[in-house]
Amino acid sequence: MFVSMVRRIFGWWHVGSIGTLIHTFFKGVKIGEDSQGNKYYVSKNGDRRWVIYSGEIEASRIQPEWHAWLHKIIDETPLEKPRTIKSWEKEHLPNQTGTVNAYSPSGALSEGGNRKATTGDYEAWTPGN
Repeated sequence: MFVSMVRRIFGWWHVGSIGTLIHTFFKGVKIGEDSQGNKYYVSKNGDRRWVIYSGEIEASRIQPEWHAWLHKIIDETPLEKPRTIKSWEKEHLPNQTGTVNAYSPSGALSEGGNRKATTGDYEAWTPGN
């Protein structure tokens, strides 16, 4: 419990800070929650919108519909006006960089570091030619 409190006070990049939570308590109105547990708020006078993350603070964890609402691109929340999901759309994924699911091209060191041989149509430039 003590470690959690210290982390909340000094580790603002891991979880919402004490100041943010106090501000939210006094000046925020909860609007909704997404599938990842992130909670969305609006100020009582309606001019500011923000999110309290359910875990690590990572902007790519916000779904596109909520992102549009946060940045005032749309006025209705995804709860008020659900978006029709197209058959070709994939499920939203947060940024996978740094995880085992991160993309690695065939020549990357994590993939063995061997690139495909050139086809002969490329000639490297050397100075003095």
